[in-house]
Amino acid sequence: MLDDFFVRALLAGIGVALVAGPLGCFIVWRRMAYFGDTLAHAALLGVALSLLLEVNTTLSVFAVSVAIAMLLLGLGRTQTLSSDALLGLLSHSALAVGLVCLAFMTWIRVDLTGLLFGDILAVSKLDLLTIYVGGAAVLLGLSLIWRALFAATVNPDLAAAEGMRPERANFLFTLLMAGVIAIAMKVVGVLLITALLIIPAAAARRFSGGPEQMALIAAGLGVLSVVAGLYGSLNFDTPSGPSIVVAAMVFFGLSLIPLPGKRRIWNR
Repeated sequence: MLDDFFVRALLAGIGVALVAGPLGCFIVWRRMAYFGDTLAHAALLGVALSLLLEVNTTLSVFAVSVAIAMLLLGLGRTQTLSSDALLGLLSHSALAVGLVCLAFMTWIRVDLTGLLFGDILAVSKLDLLTIYVGGAAVLLGLSLIWRALFAATVNPDLAAAEGMRPERANFLFTLLMAGVIAIAMKVVGVLLITALLIIPAAAARRFSGGPEQMALIAAGLGVLSVVAGLYGSLNFDTPSGPSIVVAAMVFFGLSLIPLPGKRRIWNR
């Protein structure tokens, strides 16, 4: 029989993977990996503020991630720096400020390793409720803007001409990204969130025949990565969060093996 904490860890990881897979497809299609890193690093600043102000950690991380995203959009319109330079500036600045804030709060004991790399084995029933309720809200929101968001990804000008309001879809996508990072932080940590978003989606691209199919395959590969990573962590006594990412990397490596007679139907 499996221990309760391990069952909770499995359920938490599966819940995050089901949400991260479809959302990660848009990150891959839009080449926004660095943007995801920036929001993930901002999560540590959200944790520091939640401890300082004694507010809910998930809500604080969500609020800080949205604030960083809005700041990025605002600075991007000034055109004083390139987008990659802005991403690097905000990403590392948010991470550094978060670490400095945590260092100043000497009256609070903080598990920094758990924040950076996740502590999925310590997931509580309340965390599970947050993951599944928040994940359901994110998937519902993604389904509502899927058509407009995909059109904006393929051709923003054409999407605007057809009245799909791509700017609104992009803004809502940013909110969904912040939501996923807020609920996934405890599972894989600040430094590994982007990996769980990107790697299953990148592996699914090889086998997909369309965008919806790629989203489903990415979610499935994410679930398999969680299960394989946790069982590997249990058997080999390795850190749980990194083990999940390593399992995802193994699936990605397998997806690169040439399959004779099989041709990729859908590229972009």
